[in-house]
Amino acid sequence: MSLLTRKRAALADHRSALAKVERRLFLRQALSFGALTMLAGCDLEAHDDDLIDRVLWAMSRWNDKAQAALFDPNRLAPTYPESAMTRPFPFNAYYPESRTPLVNGDDFKLEVSGLVDDKRPWTIPMLRALPQTSQVTRHICVEGWSAIGKWGGAPFRVFLERVGADMRAKYVGFKCADNYYSSIDMATALHPQTLLALDYGDAPLPPKYGYPLKLRVPTKLGFKNPKLIGAIFVTNDPPGGFWEDQGYNWFSGS
Repeated sequence: MSLLTRKRAALADHRSALAKVERRLFLRQALSFGALTMLAGCDLEAHDDDLIDRVLWAMSRWNDKAQAALFDPNRLAPTYPESAMTRPFPFNAYYPESRTPLVNGDDFKLEVSGLVDDKRPWTIPMLRALPQTSQVTRHICVEGWSAIGKWGGAPFRVFLERVGADMRAKYVGFKCADNYYSSIDMATALHPQTLLALDYGDAPLPPKYGYPLKLRVPTKLGFKNPKLIGAIFVTNDPPGGFWEDQGYNWFSGS
């Protein structure tokens, strides 16, 4: 294993703990003890990590509601010419690239469940039979980097319409072959640029970019773009997400 791979693996193992430390440091710097006491309704002691976490979660939930209220379902993310594509487009996951699962496309069956009329599984040919489109958009990572790529596939709205999804439901959730999971709000799911991506560039997705199926959401941060998707469900119960359940902001979009 190379030094770079070992470093990435170690970083993935410790991100959860680092995130908690960073959130607590931010809170202690941004708010006075008096402000925290007012928010929490009691005295804050040095050992009250649980109290700090509760305040942070309350602030995060408020932030989600504020972002959702500001979300414009008709506002498009910027698009770019193919000449602006980042080459090579970076690999990004909570594990090193060598551990990317390999999915057999011939046997692939996308599970569909929840508040939908048609729960039959979907094969790759069925997904490719949907109207196809492509976009060259910027992926923005919470770690501070960005990259431009070309993604092709079916508009997610079309897929949701075909399975008879309840468009009044609040959330759409995703489960992936690498044990990742995530969710988005229904308004974002119906956004015209939200894509069930089957291709990168002009070819099927390679495993490192999410073969056979990736959600491309250019209006949200990168960790809200799950890849290696194996199941989609529509629900009114908050589904959370891999990083969101560790404290990352759930909405994480414009």
